Parts: sequence; C-alpha cells; structure tokens
Amino acid sequence: MKKIVVKASRDYEILIENGILRQVGSLIRKVAKGNHAVIVTDDVVESLYLDLVRTSMEEAGFLVDVFTIENGEKSKDIGHYAALLEFLAEKTITRSDMLVALGGGVVGDLTGFAAATYLRGVDFIQIPTTLLAAVDSSVGGKTAIDLRAGKNLAGCFYQPSLVLCDCETLKTLPPEIFSDGMAEVIKYGAIADEDLWESLKHPVWPQIEEIVSRCVTIKKEIVQKDEYDLGVRQFLNFGHTLGHSIEKNSQYEIGHGRAVAMGMVLAVKLSEDQGECGSGCLEEMIRMLERYHLPVWTEYSPEQLCKPMKSDKKRAGDMISFIMLRRIGECFAKKMKIQELENAVIGTMGEAYGSSH
Repeated sequence: MKKIVVKASRDYEILIENGILRQVGSLIRKVAKGNHAVIVTDDVVESLYLDLVRTSMEEAGFLVDVFTIENGEKSKDIGHYAALLEFLAEKTITRSDMLVALGGGVVGDLTGFAAATYLRGVDFIQIPTTLLAAVDSSVGGKTAIDLRAGKNLAGCFYQPSLVLCDCETLKTLPPEIFSDGMAEVIKYGAIADEDLWESLKHPVWPQIEEIVSRCVTIKKEIVQKDEYDLGVRQFLNFGHTLGHSIEKNSQYEIGHGRAVAMGMVLAVKLSEDQGECGSGCLEEMIRMLERYHLPVWTEYSPEQLCKPMKSDKKRAGDMISFIMLRRIGECFAKKMKIQELENAVIGTMGEAYGSSH
C-alpha cells in the first residue's frame, strides 16, 4: 500500500492499493467520528462498486444511506447540490457523521461542496473511481459546482478526511474515459516532472500505481505550498483556462480531459508565439496527446473560446494568470490583461483556424 500524507488546513492520508475497496469500512472507521454515513455516487458507479463499499462499511458498524446522481457534468449544478442538502437533512446527518464520495470528479466535487456547507461542515471521504479523479480532483480540497456562466464558479476549499484509491477500478473505465484522465497525467509531466513525461512513452498499465502515486505527490507538494490557489497552485490550471471554455461551448458534451488536452495544445502554441518556450514543445505535446487518443484541435473559433474567459475564476479585475510552458517539466504563470490574452489567442489561432475552414 502506498501512503501519501497531505499536510494542509486538515492533514489526511491518501492510500493507494489494488483491492483497497474491500477494506474501506475498516479504513474509514479509523477516521470516523460517528456511525452514520451517506455514500454519494452516480448511476454508473452504483452498479459497479456500491454494493462492495456499502457492505464493507456496514460490516464496520456504519449506518449507510445512498444518494445517486446521473453520470456526467450536468449533475454538478445547483439543483443537484440543493437536492443533496435536502437529503442530508432528511436523513438527519449531524456534524459527527460523514459523506463518502464514490465516483469520478463530478461526484467528488459535488460531495465535497455539500460536506463543506451542510451544518457549516461535516467530514467527507474521497473514493475516486476514475483516473482523472484519482490523480487530480480527489486531492487538494477544491470543491465546487457549475453555474450557467461557467464551470466551478460556486465552491470552496475543504479538505477530505481520507482518500482511498483502488487502481483496479480503473480497469472498468471505457477507453475514452481512461484517456480523459490521461490528459491530467500528461499535464503533471508537462508542468513539473520530465521523468514522469518520459515514462508515459511506455505502456501505462504496468506502472499505473506508480503513475497515480507520482501525480498525487506532485499535487500534494503544490497544495502544501499554496492551499488556497494564490500562487504556485495555479500551475495546476495549465490548459484549463481554454479547456473550460471548450467545455462550456460544448454544453459539457466534451469531457474535461479532452477539453484540457486541446487547451494544453493552445497554451503551448501561445507559449511559443510569445517566445516563452522552444519550438519543439508543441510537436512533443501533440505526439504525447495523440499517443493516448486525445484531441489536439478544437473546432471552436477564437471568439467563441475567448468569451467564457471573462467568467474565469482565476480572473482578478481585468487581469488573469495564464499558465505557460517554458519546457517539458517546467511552467510559469504570466499575468495578462483579459484583452491582451484574448488578442493573443485570436492571433495564435487565427491563421490556423482560417486555413482549416
């Protein structure tokens, strides 16, 4: 079992091991204050893993209730958030009880935000079942829901009490969902770890636990330096400013990882155009993304991509921190005026967009 300890406003362990789902009851018991738990999951994960997790928890002495949402980003909205709060009240969840997020990033974000705000805060556990959630969204305490204006605009920082990652769950992911998570893995290599990047040129499955562990360790180190996203934690948003625009333009039909993949290509192209990184970075990024069957070009126009940036949560007044690549394994934040960034995006995409239409 790999154990990674996060030291933040709440210290907690991240435990990574194949088959750990069979032990969740006893492991959660070690951090639980009470005996009542609500498992939040989606209708896909419910059919795969709910019985195993619920049985393990009941055998550890927990009273378990279950709240199920429809799979997909559209369930991460105010309506589902309100319904979850009402469910917790109906089940008389108290401050000594807990929520358990069993699923991907949508489940984890929604559950964490509900846990942070119900009764001004109850404990919650993250049990990620997608690669994207395992390497990224389940760690670090960012919780949120989407608004009509954009993604993750209502949320707060609220650390989990425990993260339990069973890499066996990743074997049941459809190829598209697995590759979606690989976009975040590639992001970690691009911004912080050239050795991780190089390892991705070899088959992933024989090294999946090590890859998950390395990504989680990178995020842990960044979060411990900047829990509240005021400095280096913004590096984790590489590819996300434009990625979120792509998601919103698609009405969230395009998955997060695929959108981030396209966003990273645009960010590297912009970095090259601005003279911030060498000319080989873009080709290397494209080759890596294509290796994992991720898209490298968006059909949305520069103008369509720029509009949602005005609602980006990283914006401060008319300024925004845009994450650029210096080389594979190193990034930096460049503060730009919104209009300057929009002009740069239009300039970067304009010729290619025009020639492809």
